[in-house]
Amino acid sequence: MWSLVDPITLILASLIIFLGAITQSLLGFGLAVVSTPLLYIVDPELVPVPVIILSFSIALLTLLRERGNLELGGLQYALAGRIPGSLLGVTLLLAPRAILGLIIAAIVGLAVWMSLKKLTVAVNRRSLFIAGLFSGIFGTVAGIGGPPMALLLTGRDAGKFRAALSAFFMASTCITLAILAVSGLITVRHLLLSALLLPAVFLGFLASGTLMGRVDKRRTRTLTLTLCSASALLLALKSLWALI
Repeated sequence: MWSLVDPITLILASLIIFLGAITQSLLGFGLAVVSTPLLYIVDPELVPVPVIILSFSIALLTLLRERGNLELGGLQYALAGRIPGSLLGVTLLLAPRAILGLIIAAIVGLAVWMSLKKLTVAVNRRSLFIAGLFSGIFGTVAGIGGPPMALLLTGRDAGKFRAALSAFFMASTCITLAILAVSGLITVRHLLLSALLLPAVFLGFLASGTLMGRVDKRRTRTLTLTLCSASALLLALKSLWALI
């Protein structure tokens, strides 16, 4: 198993996932937004399948911690939108590696923009379906399915926000992984890489427990979005250079 990946690559990827897991545990989303552009630079094979699997893991841990706050509130309509969104995302994954890098960078940029916007959107069947649709596209291509739903659910109590997003992540990642598997885009190597990075998720989740209530979440969010913007820009420049 250890021959699958260079030790330096594994260390860098584990550190990235560790920071992403802390971010998601504190804010309710962030593992994929923080991790995806950096992981794609480190090793493109780490995106999207391992990111999706690891996102499921952190969502499960977060939901177990926040289960008392869970209110589904029509999330089934968002899950219905996730299916066609994931199918559209699979077609984008067929793009050349450099083009895919640009697509991922653009998705991260959109995710940051959505996270910064403070829009009031009515939560109904239509808006949930549309959010699920974009979540499916973003989540399948880059493992970043959270921002469309986070934008819609903003305003909920922090615990209810994290619980609702975690429940959605768990169900939606299963849908996406099933579609990727049927499409032949999941390999044994993806599964083994995910297993190697899983300890970083648990460590990040445990570390977040000691930080909960001790850190300024507004500053953490600002720092996270700044990091995401910088890494997306770096990925875009790297992909453009590969095209030239």
